[in-house]
Formats: sequence, structure tokens, C-alpha cells
Amino acid sequence: MQQRLGPRPLPLHLGTALMTWASSESAWKLWKPGSPTSNPGSTAPETIAALLPEIARLEPGAFDQALHHEIARRMERLAAGVLAYRRHPVHRSLENPPAVWSEGNTRLLDYGATHRAARGRKARAVLVVPSLINRWEVLDLTAEKSLLRAMAAQGLRPYLVDWGTPGATPDADERRFDSTAYVARLERALAFLMKRARRAPAVMGYCMGGTLAVALAARRPRRVAGLALLAAPWDFHADRTGHAFLLSAGPMLARLADQVGELPVDILQTLFWSLDPWLAVKKFGRFLGMDQQGNSAREFVLLEDWLNEGAPLAGPTARECLIGWYGDNLPGTGKWTVGGKRIVPSRINVPSLVMIPSGDRIVPPLSAAALAEPGRGLKRVTRLDLPLGHIGMVVSGRARDLCWTPLIDWLGNIPSKRK
Repeated sequence: MQQRLGPRPLPLHLGTALMTWASSESAWKLWKPGSPTSNPGSTAPETIAALLPEIARLEPGAFDQALHHEIARRMERLAAGVLAYRRHPVHRSLENPPAVWSEGNTRLLDYGATHRAARGRKARAVLVVPSLINRWEVLDLTAEKSLLRAMAAQGLRPYLVDWGTPGATPDADERRFDSTAYVARLERALAFLMKRARRAPAVMGYCMGGTLAVALAARRPRRVAGLALLAAPWDFHADRTGHAFLLSAGPMLARLADQVGELPVDILQTLFWSLDPWLAVKKFGRFLGMDQQGNSAREFVLLEDWLNEGAPLAGPTARECLIGWYGDNLPGTGKWTVGGKRIVPSRINVPSLVMIPSGDRIVPPLSAAALAEPGRGLKRVTRLDLPLGHIGMVVSGRARDLCWTPLIDWLGNIPSKRK
């Protein structure tokens, strides 16, 4: 089994914690009364100023020593949490379903092949489109936390688009892929599936996969019976809170992708880091406090593996996302073109479900909500707001009741669309 590399990029996570905590000692020297390095012009924050009289009553040097020890304790705890994760014996062990179609690195996995309920003539085929960045395993994490297996158990027949095995590098052709090339591949998978199922399938897209699914439905509306979108970004300027680093670094990263031919995984992970630089510190501290043999620790490890085993993004697609989507907001303004066709949601006349997790920090809820806005969003749309996060909507303890069940019910009730 390959050694774990996460949390990626590790130097950035460790450096963020170290520099922030170490700066506490530097700041204390500026505020400490009587210190040779203190700055008479500097003013301590009110919370520190209120503590100065109490600190002054301590033994000389006691506070300095306590501060140093606390910084060391926190660093040791973070390092111990990371090591506990890296050494954990659990790895994803679910057997993947058979592939029924492939092209390049892309495969179509039939999740209904081993479920009796999904093999009936009335079973609704669903083309499931995950993101190009973080792969599909989050939809099938464990036997208990698997949206795909739950869909099959309830009589749907999900066919998952596997863009490539974890860590796979795009081949020579795929390194030149833009969104048009990826949607064209989805069109061919959809054509295969329609022929196999003998009627138009539903299409379900998660995150960036939802954005691509909108383009697929716009280009092939007669082949799509219904469109379900889970946290799919669309209006990239609706709420740019927390995206300052991405927006400022976008042009530079696009040039890097042009030169290298792809946007490397660690760069992508750096963009996620920028949304919450302290997330790794918080979550690995919690992980260290878990029963390492319990289900919570097991699920933490599997989810962290998924987060760290993404694939690089093809250069043209990276440029399109960074400049065309986040920079120019082409989808949100109705100017995004795929294969020469403008993708305008209000022109898509298929039954649609837009699921919006209110606690999403990766795709701001207002960005996803644009697809459900009257007059601007999808024509025949049902909107469902969920008190969950971006990842929590598919793997949290409340996901089954709040997300899976209404999604499966909606997919199962789409009217048939024959060829």
C-alpha cells in the first residue's frame, strides 16, 4: 500500500501553524512592559491589555516560559495527529463495480450490476458525474456511507463516471482537454447509456461535475430525462467570500498550467487551504482525540485519503476554471460556450433538482442557487436547501435523511422519456 502523503501540501499546513504560533512570542516582546525589544508606540489588543496587570504579578519569566511551552505543545499535537493519520491501518476496501464503457482514462461503473432492486426493467438509469478534481470515492466511501449503493438499493441504476484512478495523470490527449472535450466525452457516455437502458437516463452532477452536467443537458436535452445538481457552482461572482487568494492568484496559476500542461494536485490543495488555513490544525487535533479503532477515526482516514488523492487538472481546463469561471464568471453571465453552444440554464427544459448545502465553504450557496433563480435558472426546477456542508451532504451522519432520501425519491419519480 502506497505511503500516505497527506495532508497536502504538508509543508504549507505545518508552516501556517508554526509561523502563526511563533508570531505570538514576537508580539509578546512588543507588548511586554520593560522589554528591551518592546515598542513604546505599539498598543496591545484590549484582551491582552486587560491581562497585563495579572501577568505582572507572576514570577519573572513565568509567562514567557508558559507561552513557549504552549506553542511547543500545540506543534507536537499537530504532528502527532498527522503521524497517527499516516500510520493508520485502514484503507478503502470496497470492491468497485464492473466497468461497462471506457474511453481514455474514463470509465463508466455500473453500480446496479450487483443489486437486484436496480436490475429490474423499470429501474431508472442515472449518469453520475463527479468533479474532475476530487474524485468519485466520496460517493462510495464505505458500505454504510455510500450514496451510490443507497441509490441502487432503492431501485435506481447509477452509472458512475470514473474520470481516472486516484492519482492518475491525464494522458497526452487529456492534458489538452478543456470543458468542451470533457462534455463531449460525457455525451458519448450518455449515448451508450441511453442505448443500454433503452430510455433517456437522468443525470446527476456533484460539485464541478454538476457544472459539466448542466452543459450536457443543454447540448443533449432529448437524451436527459432529469437533471439533479448537488452543490454545483454556477454564478462565481455571487459570493466571493473566502476566495480572495484564488482570485488574486488565478492569472498566475493559469500561466503555470499553460507551461506545465496541468495544474498539479498540491496547487489545487493550496487553493482549498486558502478557504480555511487553520482547518488542518483543527481537524487533526480532533482526530488525535478519537478512538483510533472506532468508526469515527476510520471514516476520518478514508475521507482524508480521498481529499489527498486527487488528480492534476488538465491545463486548458484549469485556465478555463481560473480565468473563465472564477475571473470572468462566464457561466453566471450566460457567456460560457461548450462546443460553440452558449450554456443558458433558462433554456434547459428538463425536470431539475438543485440541492444547496447552506454550510458550503467550497461552493458558496449563492453560487449554486443561481441555477434555481426564477427567470435565470433552470426552467422546471425544484430547489432544496440543506443544513449541511459541501462534503457533509454526501457522507455526514445526517446525509441519508436530509440529502440521499429526497434525492432518490426525486430521481425515482421523473417521468419517462422514451427515445
